[in-house]
Amino acid sequence: MLFMVVEHFQPGKTKDIYRRLQQRGRTMPEGLKYIDSWISASCDRCWQLMECEDPALFQAWVLQWED
Repeated sequence: MLFMVVEHFQPGKTKDIYRRLQQRGRTMPEGLKYIDSWISASCDRCWQLMECEDPALFQAWVLQWED
């Protein structure tokens, strides 16, 4: 299954989120595959395409990035 993630960054948090991504990586569980991502010109929204056969793995990953 493919999942499209639409992230809306809280004002002033974009740098913190990308810093954490650079330090820790995507921290995905085994079985979840990152396909690609795009960010808006204003850097306040990001779209990510993910692939996974088990929705529970996808949900576990989402909970790590709920901020």
